[in-house]
Amino acid sequence: MHRNINRSQFLSGDFKGVHRSIRPPWAVPETLFVERCTRCGECLNACPHGIIKEGRGKFPKLDFALHGCDFCRKCVEVCEPKALNYDTATVTSPWNLKAAILPACLSLNAVVCRSCGEVCEERAISFKLELRGVARPNVNTESCTGCGECFAVCPVKAVEISPGGPHSEAA
Repeated sequence: MHRNINRSQFLSGDFKGVHRSIRPPWAVPETLFVERCTRCGECLNACPHGIIKEGRGKFPKLDFALHGCDFCRKCVEVCEPKALNYDTATVTSPWNLKAAILPACLSLNAVVCRSCGEVCEERAISFKLELRGVARPNVNTESCTGCGECFAVCPVKAVEISPGGPHSEAA
């Protein structure tokens, strides 16, 4: 499969293009995004939760460390070059991001924690009680929107938000 990577990915040895910055919702494909984005910073200022940060080359990227995205579309509204483009005729979802629970999860290590499931508005994260009282988290990728709320609330950052799910090579 042919994949376009940017210069930064090439120089850092990311030849598969797996380690891409997470762009704001409704971003056009990466190569077109880099062409269109003027790095004006308007989307950074428009984000009510401040999760859009300045990344490499001053391009906007998402940082779910403090909050998730509620898909308010304020970043899209201020994007004049249409690097973020919400077109109701062709767009069905803001991105292809999905959450995955990593082995460091407290629940997987017999510590009671269900923070990620409690903040998930889509109820995409559920817990299945197993032997010895371990509640195993399960992510329903069909209902997961990749909003990042679960990442923001996880006390040990045992949630991965990536395209298509854990360690996916989907772009």
